[in-house]
Amino acid sequence: MTRFARRAIPLAVSSLATFGAACGGAEEAGPPAPPVTVATPEVRDVLTYGEFTGTTRAVASVVVRARVPGVLEEVRFTPGADVREGEILFVIEQTQYDAARDQARAAVRSAEADLALAESNLERVRIAIETEAVSEQDLDKAEAEREAAEAAVLAARARLTDAERNYSYTLVRSPVAGQVGRNLVDVGNLVGQGEATSLTTVNTLDPIYVYFNAPESAVLAFLAGRREVEEGTVDPAMMEEIGKLFVGTAEESGFPHEGRIDFIGNTVDPATGTIELRGVLPNGERSLFPGLFVRIRVPGRMRPGAVLVEEAAVGTDLGGKYVMVVGEGGIVEQRSVELGQLQGDGTIVVDSGLEPGETYIVNGLLRARPGLPVTPLTREQAAEIERRQAGAPDGES
Repeated sequence: MTRFARRAIPLAVSSLATFGAACGGAEEAGPPAPPVTVATPEVRDVLTYGEFTGTTRAVASVVVRARVPGVLEEVRFTPGADVREGEILFVIEQTQYDAARDQARAAVRSAEADLALAESNLERVRIAIETEAVSEQDLDKAEAEREAAEAAVLAARARLTDAERNYSYTLVRSPVAGQVGRNLVDVGNLVGQGEATSLTTVNTLDPIYVYFNAPESAVLAFLAGRREVEEGTVDPAMMEEIGKLFVGTAEESGFPHEGRIDFIGNTVDPATGTIELRGVLPNGERSLFPGLFVRIRVPGRMRPGAVLVEEAAVGTDLGGKYVMVVGEGGIVEQRSVELGQLQGDGTIVVDSGLEPGETYIVNGLLRARPGLPVTPLTREQAAEIERRQAGAPDGES
């Protein structure tokens, strides 16, 4: 582009100044070459990305059920509210379970009293047998009664544990922290009779999972990028991107949610050639909830020496994507290009069709025609011409 630099501004100003005269008259003078803003492709290392679709799922999703039969007496939560782990959500009638617990406690005390009596009797028999006041058969009988009393205590305590557990089930608690759904059963209904009645659901939404399937080639590229990070062979500025996950919903532009990949499946699906992956995303604002369709972008590995142009310079026709290239003598050529990934700064990778040292048109595409000359200007030169024109007196151009 330097071959145009010394003459670009004088030529452009001259063209603009004589445009009226050229249109007015002299048959031998053709129209001036229109000015356009040009640039050369940028060459730099870029991080490749893969884009996929997936769905969100709760980190934990639990159906809360009635574990003992009884009439539902209370609902202690507001549907849709956040609940803590162990927080009471429902109360099932407790009268019969409280009575069963008291009965079991009494049975334990009775069994313990019988054990104490059996141990006392055994001790007396042992003393008596030393004086031959009782027989060996009496000793055996006393020892057996003591062992039976010990077994009765163990059985009574087991029944007490069971009664206390059933009583605790009358207070239906949230097994996880999260957001509770609506109550599926109203107060006054019989629950838990013959089956574990579903009462509500609790989903842990912060963080939240996103599951998706990626082709094995994309997963291998991701793993290669991770190895490059571990080996320290990539640009430190790019190292932070490897392993990240960027997510956007169908209604959002771009990928505003950032997380990290925390799971890669251990099997390739032979039918599709894909591997399941999972990412975990912060979701403190609850903008994501389970079951959403989402778009996913995953960084892969570094691509050294990529050629990039401004996305605004890329045109489209029936033949595909193209850029306007300024060749020798300022002649315009429409060049077909194969494009790669769009970058966050408004540039896009050119996979083929454009070389690093060539000149392409950035602004003024509507004034450029393939096969005809243009006056190429750098951004600075174009800005200088605009400044001069803005400062010209009225009636001048």
